[in-house]
Amino acid sequence: MPQKNIFSGVQPTGNLHLGNYIGAIKNFVKLQSENDSKCIYCVVDLHAITTKQDPQKLKDNILETTAVFLASGIDPSKSIIFNQSMVPAHSEGTWILSCIARMGWLNRMTQFKEKAGKDKEKASVGLYIYPILMAADILLYDATHVPVGEDQKQHLELTRDIAKKFNTDFKVQDFFKIPDPLIQEKFSRIMSLKDAKNKMSKSDPSDASRINLTDTEEQIHNKIKKAKTDTKSFPANEKDLNKRPEIQNLIGIYSSLKSQKITDTINEFQGKNFSNFKEKLSEVVIENISPISKEISKLKSDKGHILQVLKDGSEKAEAIASEKVKKIKEIIGF
Repeated sequence: MPQKNIFSGVQPTGNLHLGNYIGAIKNFVKLQSENDSKCIYCVVDLHAITTKQDPQKLKDNILETTAVFLASGIDPSKSIIFNQSMVPAHSEGTWILSCIARMGWLNRMTQFKEKAGKDKEKASVGLYIYPILMAADILLYDATHVPVGEDQKQHLELTRDIAKKFNTDFKVQDFFKIPDPLIQEKFSRIMSLKDAKNKMSKSDPSDASRINLTDTEEQIHNKIKKAKTDTKSFPANEKDLNKRPEIQNLIGIYSSLKSQKITDTINEFQGKNFSNFKEKLSEVVIENISPISKEISKLKSDKGHILQVLKDGSEKAEAIASEKVKKIKEIIGF
């Protein structure tokens, strides 16, 4: 079986939460353990500066995101862990690929429209072209598979278009690998505990809407106890969840952390009341998140170790990415 080269990244926004863990990081750890996978996980700090950042907070968030990777089980002896800004090849590759990408392609990117809001004129150029930086992130490492959520699928399509156009324009078939998405079918979107129409997010003004990976056991218990449900009884089957988003969300969290099907969870709690289910859900979340929270705290007290992990990983990443950029430059005539 051919080796899978896997690349994915997480923005250092601070306050990573249960949605980030279930929707991405838990899967990163699983992929790392597959024998045919070579994994590269990046703290994408260049992506973060597409919106204004406080410099000290950004530094702290880069360390915290790396601590979350390590505390969750991503092993630097098995995977490359690094931060983007330490590898200049990403920026150089982005410029070259921006000369391959077409304006019409970028104009179709819906995430820019969502993130820029109504006043697009005041959005940074970086926010507009950041899908090209994402393409460079992926293509410089010959990634064959990219774990993405539904909201990033369009950007991966752009990456594929850029790779195909470069290969065709310069008559270098298969120089850039055409990456495939690894889309988590179940539990990729964890919703707010207060309003399941919205994703769980650190930008939500209510801290009660999310389980932070740094929350204490008491905080987790209280947030789940107060999580929004409805007045109906526990669902009898999966079809009952269709118009009950809050219940679907909580059952999804439980099922994901227990690595079981939603139908198994429904069967487990059928005929029981929600207070009983929430108590069990609290136990499962605490069992999974509390060790991570404690390890994050421990790691953050040893910044030297985190910085060393990033330095070692960046050196490995730079060796791969700079070699690819060197070949790109030869192909285009530099």
